[in-house]
Amino acid sequence: MKRHLLVSVLIVAGFAALPLVMTQRYLLGEVILFFLWAMVAMNWNLLMGHAGVFSLAQMLFFATGAYSVAMGTSYLGVSIWAALPLAAVVSAILAFFIGLACLRLTGAYVALLTYAIVGMVHVLIITETECFTMVRNSCQQMFGGAAGFSQFEDFGFRKLLRGNWILGNYYVALLAFAVTILGIVVIIHGRLGLAFRAIRDNVGYASSRGIDRRKYQIAAFAISAFLTGLAGAIYAGHFRAAGPSLFDFSTLLFVLSMVVVGGVGSTWGPIIGAGTMMLIIEFSKGMGDARDLILGVALIVFVVVMPKGLAGSVRQFRQMLGRKASKNEEGSTV
Repeated sequence: MKRHLLVSVLIVAGFAALPLVMTQRYLLGEVILFFLWAMVAMNWNLLMGHAGVFSLAQMLFFATGAYSVAMGTSYLGVSIWAALPLAAVVSAILAFFIGLACLRLTGAYVALLTYAIVGMVHVLIITETECFTMVRNSCQQMFGGAAGFSQFEDFGFRKLLRGNWILGNYYVALLAFAVTILGIVVIIHGRLGLAFRAIRDNVGYASSRGIDRRKYQIAAFAISAFLTGLAGAIYAGHFRAAGPSLFDFSTLLFVLSMVVVGGVGSTWGPIIGAGTMMLIIEFSKGMGDARDLILGVALIVFVVVMPKGLAGSVRQFRQMLGRKASKNEEGSTV
């Protein structure tokens, strides 16, 4: 764990110093997006790759965090700084009940149920027509309807830092990224992560050793949703928007591809996958619907050619070099 924590600190320190050499607002905005998608990918990998729960509700938790900030600041007048932790807690509570609903299910059945819940929530939002309040002389549905929410309170750096407001948002997102990466490393390489993997690999044996599958499955849902909801809340604060586009299948496919490309069940795979897929998307901008095709092709290629993802392939390559080195040493000794 100490080695991984050291790597985490070095990664965060590197990103903290990045604005010293990268001053373009567009590039800083892309790095902010990388922080947010990497947070979602890391938590999805915790739930799916380590706890073995094949949930497709991760974007629902992300959207819950974004909507909680939008509704809290718009309707209740809550400060966005107070809305951030509240949004994460709301996401965790939602995940708790979804985890309870999935207790008797495994494998593909969990994926089907969670995706059905996401689809149901999406349909309820976009088909909402009843007027809840009036905003700028137009009717506003309780959950924003098909238009969603916009122009609500942000982090306040536009007034405080004026032209350099992006730096304020950057370090807020970096702080959340740092909390996530350190928390995930501690969980994965601690007793909790060991219990998650035991349940994933052999439920019967884990139960015989006193590991309660129900308790740990719900814990995996809640932890991953809390940090994913925090990412969604920061997304809403950065863009000052939250809408049903967060539920789009293309967005789900985009984040899922980060986990698969990086390596399911690895420590650093989601971060590597997030960077890789964002570079692919950046180079494919302007291609319209072809972007989804590129995502699908990349996903298929990695599943077939490198099923353990980039992180797994690097690990296999290092092991191969180690074996060759040991053979050479044995040969020279002889």
